[in-house]
Amino acid sequence: MPELPEVETTVRGLAAVLQDVRLTSVVARRADLRRAFPVDLGQRMTGARIVSLGRRAKYGLLGTDRGDSMIFHLGMSGRWRIDPEDIGTHDHLVMHTDSGHVLSLFDPRRFGSVDLVETAAIASFPSFAAMGPEPLGDDFTPAYLRERLKSRASPIKAMLLDQRIVAGLGNIYVCEALNMARISPLRAAEQIGPAKLKPLVTAIKSVLVDAIAAGGSTLRDYARPDGQLGYFAKQWRVYGREGEACPCGGTVKRTVQSGRSTFWCPSCQK
Repeated sequence: MPELPEVETTVRGLAAVLQDVRLTSVVARRADLRRAFPVDLGQRMTGARIVSLGRRAKYGLLGTDRGDSMIFHLGMSGRWRIDPEDIGTHDHLVMHTDSGHVLSLFDPRRFGSVDLVETAAIASFPSFAAMGPEPLGDDFTPAYLRERLKSRASPIKAMLLDQRIVAGLGNIYVCEALNMARISPLRAAEQIGPAKLKPLVTAIKSVLVDAIAAGGSTLRDYARPDGQLGYFAKQWRVYGREGEACPCGGTVKRTVQSGRSTFWCPSCQK
């Protein structure tokens, strides 16, 4: 599933062709993805000008001059395509702009979603209401994390994946950050003191910045809107590297936590 860097990369790619342009046509080519498209999506978006593009956690945001915001989630296989050669079965939402571009939301497995809300009320959107701070924002600090992890016996990896603690982190980048900070993903969150929390916050921010610069990580379905792949997978320290060497010289292991693969190095992550 696309994580924060992939969604950020997607939004930046869309901004190149959508910022300050008007949508001349917005057509949902089926009734639903993971849930139904808004019934008035075409009516409210056609003719609107895109005045802002942003991201909240793993969601992309397109704000219009009509006071509406389209909120999209890419699910497991979704991606936007800019000026595709043809519109196929899996292009479920198609938009035309007054600058001559065509954009399609391509989602073969249909686990993505599209919602439309008033921009002024976006913070109360159900998926956002209980979310923690953005990991790249100023509010995500060692002091904040220490307070949220206090008396939490769950493994630190599970806590970092909890969107109520921090918004947008996913399996790949949590594995990478914990390795960089030399913290075991199995360790109880409450046992991690200030001396470890500072490098952990630094590692989380660093791995996300580097991943965004590389265009995210392409696994099976993800690609940028311009069709290019994300190349951060070439920089993975431990993720997907079971049996290979960790940067410390140890051997990367794989275990399963809450049904997800965890890659880590017992030699350096304590």
